[in-house]
Amino acid sequence: MDNPAPLSAEEIERYARHIVLPEIGGPGQQKLKRARVLVIGAGGLGAPALQYLAAAGVGTLGIVEDDTVSLSNLQRQVIHDTASVGRSKLDSAREAIARINPHVAVEAHALRLTPDNAAGIIEAYDLVVDGSDNFDTRYAVADACAAVGRPLVHAAVGRFDGSLTVLKPHETGTDGRRNPSYRDLFPEPPPAGLVPSCAQAGVLGALTGVMGTLQALEAIKLITGIGEPLVGRLLLYDALGARFDTIRYGPSHGA
Repeated sequence: MDNPAPLSAEEIERYARHIVLPEIGGPGQQKLKRARVLVIGAGGLGAPALQYLAAAGVGTLGIVEDDTVSLSNLQRQVIHDTASVGRSKLDSAREAIARINPHVAVEAHALRLTPDNAAGIIEAYDLVVDGSDNFDTRYAVADACAAVGRPLVHAAVGRFDGSLTVLKPHETGTDGRRNPSYRDLFPEPPPAGLVPSCAQAGVLGALTGVMGTLQALEAIKLITGIGEPLVGRLLLYDALGARFDTIRYGPSHGA
């Protein structure tokens, strides 16, 4: 897909609202068509991220997921529907993406990412969107992205709040220092049991839509080269207060 075919008449009409944006235009839409994006999880964050990336015309979406759809998922995991309960989330998401945009290829990875297998999967993609819900996977993904030089769009949600950042520690910033890594932001995971799971604490369904959609937006910015990605910045969203805040962070040491 290094040199995809020109956009067809149907694609030009489908992506017309992108193409009329001077910042994206035809060349930007071709970049989206060439792009290979790996999404970790087809759950609360991954569902809206996959939907908007598919709608935007990202040519290849990889999905890492090993779970099945449960009834309690449907309050927030909007890529799945009632008829999908009991089915593989991979199959459900693949069929939903085909309905959204038949021009998008889906590559399914029915597994959990670990420090042993993450790099080998991630290096086949241009960038990664992490919608995982546990710290083991988050650290494995972040470490592998740093090792193989792939940008990472990371998000997490709590009951009524979310956070989002873009990680590119394999590159340097305008100040000549390396960009911060996930471990600069979170040096080590919290003790086991300190952070309750979604099943234990609950989560506002639409909150995952907000944060997953923002992940898709950051990925589109990275692919097309527009705007200022959230590198070295952590976006915090308070759903109850309807407030966004951004804090800056840097590498913990050295260039």
